[in-house]
Amino acid sequence: MDGLENLDLDQIELAPVETAGERLPLLTLQETHDLLNWLRLVTAEPGAHAREAGRWAKEIAARVPSQE
Repeated sequence: MDGLENLDLDQIELAPVETAGERLPLLTLQETHDLLNWLRLVTAEPGAHAREAGRWAKEIAARVPSQE
C-alpha cells in the first residue's frame, strides 16, 4: 500500500461529534483523507467488506483533492 501499513487508527484525530447537537453537513478535508485511508486499509484485508470499502474508496478519491 501507500505507506499506510503502520497507520494507527487510534491516533486519527476526528472532529468531536456532539450527541445532542447538530452535525456539520460536510467532512473536513483531513477527515475525508482519514476516512479514505481507513477504507483503503479495509480494502487491503480479506473479508466481507473489502469490496464495498474499495468501491467507496474509489468514489471518495475521485471527489477530493490529493493530500500532496
